This record gives sequence, C-alpha cells and structure tokens, in this order.
Amino acid sequence: MKQGNFENEEFIRVGTTLYKLVNQPRLNGGYVKKRIVWNNETLRQDYGKDYLATVPKYDGFCTVPDHVDYRPVVDKFLNLYEPIGHRPQQGEFPCIRSLVRHIFGEQYELGMDYLQLLYLQPVQKLPILLLVSEERNTGKSTFLNFLKAVFQNNVTFNTNEDFRSQFNSDWAGKLLIMVDEVLLNRREDSERLKNLSTTLSYKVEAKGKDRDEIGFFAKFVLCSNNEHLPVIIDAGETRYWVRKIVPLKSDDTDFLQKLKTEIPAFLHFLQHRQLSTGKESRMWFNPKLLETDALRKIIRSNRNRLEIEMAELLLDIMASVGVESVSFCLNDIVPLLVCSQVKVEKSQVRKVVQECWKLTPASNSLSYTTYQYDYNRECLYSPVRRIGRYYTVSKAQLETL
Repeated sequence: MKQGNFENEEFIRVGTTLYKLVNQPRLNGGYVKKRIVWNNETLRQDYGKDYLATVPKYDGFCTVPDHVDYRPVVDKFLNLYEPIGHRPQQGEFPCIRSLVRHIFGEQYELGMDYLQLLYLQPVQKLPILLLVSEERNTGKSTFLNFLKAVFQNNVTFNTNEDFRSQFNSDWAGKLLIMVDEVLLNRREDSERLKNLSTTLSYKVEAKGKDRDEIGFFAKFVLCSNNEHLPVIIDAGETRYWVRKIVPLKSDDTDFLQKLKTEIPAFLHFLQHRQLSTGKESRMWFNPKLLETDALRKIIRSNRNRLEIEMAELLLDIMASVGVESVSFCLNDIVPLLVCSQVKVEKSQVRKVVQECWKLTPASNSLSYTTYQYDYNRECLYSPVRRIGRYYTVSKAQLETL
C-alpha cells in the first residue's frame, strides 16, 4: 500500500483529544481543511512511541475573529476562526467599486461602512442585509461570491432548511452566514433570524454532542427573487437592510476573477478609510438611514388581509367624500366591511385598530361624524352623526403603513 506524504500530515492534541489535520478534496476542486479525531494507539503504530511527545498541545478551542492581527493561538487555546490569506497593498479596485455602487446605489457610503466594519470590527453586530430582485442577472450572487472570496473560510452558504435545523455546529463561529435563495416565510423562521442577528452568545449543537455556548458574531446576507414576502418583517422592525437590485447592464463572465485580484487593494483602502457613520444603535447604523422602498414593500406585504381591506375602505371614503381623516367606532366599520364582501368580527377589527395602527379612542363619549353606505349618492357614502368613544385615522397615517 502506498504511503502518504508525511510532510503534509500533522497532528494536534486539544484538551485530551488527539486530532489529525487533513485536506479533504472538494467536489468542485480544491480542498477544505478538516480535523479528524485520531487514536493514540494508531499514532504509535504509524509513527513510533516517541512521536506523541512532539504533537502540539492546546488546552481547548476558542473563536477570536481578527483580520488584521490574527492570532492562531490565544492563551493556549486553538483559534477556530480562520485567517484570511490576503495581504493588503495599495492599488486601484474599479471592479469592486462598481459592484459596491451597483448593490448599494444611493447608499454607497453606507455599503462601504458595512464592508469596512466586517473587515476591521468583525464582532460588531450589523443589520441583516437582504438583497431582493425578481429580475435575473442582477449581480446578487456575484456579491455573495465576492464576500466569500474576501473572508474565505469564515463564510458559509446555508439553505433555508439549515436555519430550521438543530445541528448548527457548521455555521457557529462564522463571520457571515449567506443564503442565496431565501424564503423564510414562517413566523418562527423570522423570529429565529432576528434573535440570531442580535444575540451575543449561542448554544451550539452538533450530532451526538452536548450543547456548548459560544460567542456569536455572525452577520446574515440573504438574497431572494421574491420582492414581496421573502421573510416576515413587521412594521417598526429595525434589524433589516433591504436593497432592491436592478439588472446588470453588461454580462462579464470574468468579473468575479477581476474582483478577486483587486481584494488586496480594497482591503488596504478599508484599513485607511474614514467611516462615514458613527455607532448609533446596537447594529451600528441609525435605523432611519436604512429605511428603503424595498423594506416598506415587504412590510406592506406582511400586513394581514383585513388590515389591507380596512385601510383601502377608509382611504376610499376619504377620496370619495374629499376629507383628510375619518372618525369611527368599531361598530361603524363592521357593516361597511360586510358591504364590501369582507366577513369580519368586531374583535378582529379592534386588533387592527389598536395593535397594528396603534390608535387610541377618545377619552369620553363624544359626538362625531362618520360615514355609512348610501347607494343613492354618487360617492356611495353619506355622513352620519353619532356619539361614542371614537377613533380617528388620517390619510397620511394609512398611506405610510
């Protein structure tokens, strides 16, 4: 049997466990570095009884991310975070600049801040970056592959199912978790994603092993062809940065390779660039800066059907009668909705008014003007005076929902 190359074989002992370091071939070429649990007796048989004394020994594992002053060993603990192999050097990076401008558009400087924070402050929490577009050939996947090329083995590509899996040891301790075709449209998916994006520690599970708590600093970059409902995002949610990506004007098959050659120049630039923002939230950016039309579109799509029907009904009344606001009690709205073929109960209407729209009723029963269906009128609504603890909603409020 042919012997392997001894120079390429290496062993380490972490705690009381012996590992063999191997390069496992990948399906698409190249290798991935793996640690395989080894046996002391096998090592003695293969290399002799004195070899074990030469094996490097560590007290345990740790995860300390750093891209500038990387330390493979921290206080006798083996660092699981991987070094990136780029050496920054001064130069131009026109392709990377054009990609960042394409992805972040008018928020170009914020996009540069995001990439600079990833590189220089890897433990800083950052918003969930969600890139959406129904069109093809937009460069979304190219941007993901570029991030993978920059941060190398500290990036993992996940599927939607990976988020739902309990066995997450593969992606704990990574800098970036990316999903190319995200569709996490269940409430529990979005809650898990939000919690992971802000948590400082996480209990890692691996098959057949005990749960182990580690520091969690991963950032999420998601892509989707669904512009309406890729994930559930509620009104007022500040953890998402949603960008609508337009198609590329030209298709350069060598573009990714050009990006890779520019990485050293780009990292040199990031090391010396002044951030355009200061830290204004736990996810660095002021949430107001990250509000985009693409985010508002998803929030609108997430609103429940009844809320949409109620908003459209009240806006229709305002437009037909020529007013800027409408006052109503819950008992006024229910028959109007029934006439619009919407079956509804009073408790559902109350939930929308109080929980979704955050409206409060008048403190006392007072006289107010509301509207009822009137098929004899051209505008279909006629005013009626009533007494009650009424709510008032304006056209401006409904249009910003």
